[in-house]
Amino acid sequence: MRTLKKSAFSCEPCRRRKVKCGGEQPTCNRCAARLEDCVYKLNPTLSYTSRLEQRIKDLEAQLAMVKSDIPSPADRFQQTSPSTSRSLSLTPDPVVLEPGYEDFVSESFQGLTVDDKGSITYHGATSFFQLPDDRPPGFRGLASSSAEATQRRERLVANAWQQRALEKLSDIPEPFHYLLNVLWSWTQPLFNFIYRPAFTRDLQTLGPYYSHTLMNAILSHSIRWGRHNPTTRKLLDDHYEGGALFGKHARSMVFGELSQGISSIPTVQTLLLLSAQECSVGNSAQAWTYSGLAFRIVDHLGICVDGQRYPGSVQLSEEDVEIRHRIFWSCYFWDKMISLYLGRTPSLQHTSVSPPQIMFDDSSETESWTPFGVAHEEGWKYPPSPAHAISCFTNMCQLAQIFNEILVHMYDPVRPNSQVEMQECLADQEVALQDWWKELPTHLRIEPQSLPSLAPPSHIITLNSLYHTFKVLLYRPMLSQRTRTAEDGLKPIEHYLLGCVTSATTIVALFDLFCRSFGIVQCDLSLSYGVYISASIFLLQVQSNVEDTQALRRLEYCVRTLAQLKQGNPVIASALNLIAQELSDLGINPDRVGLADAPATPPLSAFGVPSGGYLDVSPSVPATEANQPYMSPANLQHLPFVESFGPDAFAIDPVVFQTMPSFEPLSIRMGGVSH
Repeated sequence: MRTLKKSAFSCEPCRRRKVKCGGEQPTCNRCAARLEDCVYKLNPTLSYTSRLEQRIKDLEAQLAMVKSDIPSPADRFQQTSPSTSRSLSLTPDPVVLEPGYEDFVSESFQGLTVDDKGSITYHGATSFFQLPDDRPPGFRGLASSSAEATQRRERLVANAWQQRALEKLSDIPEPFHYLLNVLWSWTQPLFNFIYRPAFTRDLQTLGPYYSHTLMNAILSHSIRWGRHNPTTRKLLDDHYEGGALFGKHARSMVFGELSQGISSIPTVQTLLLLSAQECSVGNSAQAWTYSGLAFRIVDHLGICVDGQRYPGSVQLSEEDVEIRHRIFWSCYFWDKMISLYLGRTPSLQHTSVSPPQIMFDDSSETESWTPFGVAHEEGWKYPPSPAHAISCFTNMCQLAQIFNEILVHMYDPVRPNSQVEMQECLADQEVALQDWWKELPTHLRIEPQSLPSLAPPSHIITLNSLYHTFKVLLYRPMLSQRTRTAEDGLKPIEHYLLGCVTSATTIVALFDLFCRSFGIVQCDLSLSYGVYISASIFLLQVQSNVEDTQALRRLEYCVRTLAQLKQGNPVIASALNLIAQELSDLGINPDRVGLADAPATPPLSAFGVPSGGYLDVSPSVPATEANQPYMSPANLQHLPFVESFGPDAFAIDPVVFQTMPSFEPLSIRMGGVSH
């Protein structure tokens, strides 16, 4: 097991909980997510102190050089207002220094600058824009005190609520209003591509955080869900080529911008939405290209740099900093997801100068969330629930950081990972996943043994599903290992297999809960991928014992579900083909798990049902009885997952443990879907 270096800069809350602390100043990411007071008590190391002393000497020398240019106190008082003079009497904020200054930023890093086109960017010492021997000290911004941070939060939140009130007064015509609400409800809380207060304000004023290109991308991305509404569908068919017109405009306009050298935050957001849309329909080349362009522009605009700590010559407003933080982490998250879907190496990495996972505007945390566009029985509505969007997003980003290590050290497609590297990754990231789950706030955690009868907000379901998906991906490569070392009373292979089956079963149960609450048509690609991963584990069980009826039932559930999901996400057809081929290689007729019925699956209505009836795809129900009468979410507890979701749901046939070490792993490589 790799020895973890203990940081002398762990805060007291993290040290007390015995979890890894990032050491961010003035508040670490973990404490910020948990809204706790972050306090550092340990003394710094001798080398760190020496560097600080040298830094003080450098700053004193610079101060002496410009001392003659500073006006006297009397002159300064005459040149300032009373309020300004009071602020000058306050003790200056300390300079922010990176924890563990041994890994300090390169001295040639100057921070952000404005180029000749007016765009914010940054350049290193080797560029045309900075002399190679020009090596000024790396500038760091001033830290905010806790009082200033609180005031900043209050200002951003007040502005957010004001913009939401104005948004309700705006007269946005249909179908645009409906499609925007689809984005705010189903996509924005988890991926956070767009900062809503700035977008809706600039929509009215044509400000910098809105563009017609971005609007067309939003509308095009939301068409898939919006067409399930009859009124919206008619408007789209009558005036907008069924919605295809928005995508045409978005693509032509964004490349027009790029050809003119225009790159902005709306350009990044447009490319991210187009990438997600192309990925779901199976256009992997387009999806990868769009995302790559977005990530390159993020670098070019200096969004990869914390504009608060390294502002350089750029003056960023509080809103600018907030937006840039969100854009970086939404790109970081999408980078991991598209790398997962396509089996590629992730591009974006977190560095010492990256923006922190701190979102000061937490107004969407307590905002009420409802499943927009989902129709229920008359007289029943989904009970309003706090969105918890900020805590969900920050915890999702922390989970993405763990998954990045799994992708790089266990699933790198161009650099074969050694067994030693994979074992070290397993040891480190298994602990990291356990800590993440342990630290996950209770309002975000869904315990599989006690599922609610009605799903929480969709992004919370997805967060939990991705945690179990990443856990399966961590353990799955170990199933072919031949080690015999005991671990907690189980051989390692039994431990890994039990973890895989437990998580796969949980994913399917979460998916079942989601569909019974919101309908299958609302599922995004991340939930669909979780079902695919679960199917691969049940397929392993069937491979080891073709008479395992429980595994066959669950595999059938996944197959029938994927057959329905491929209508909204055509890329899933590739997954079904892989499963069918594997079953054929095992000598199992694909008809046995419903693959023969997959092409004939009827189109789904707005609630994911043919002809208005509720579609129960439980493997315990024969295919001829699949269409059951519609049931309101108030009675969802009467639609159980499989037979029951008790302790037996996690049981594994002992034969699997006996046969698992003797066969080769399946040909399906769980790093991506073939296209």
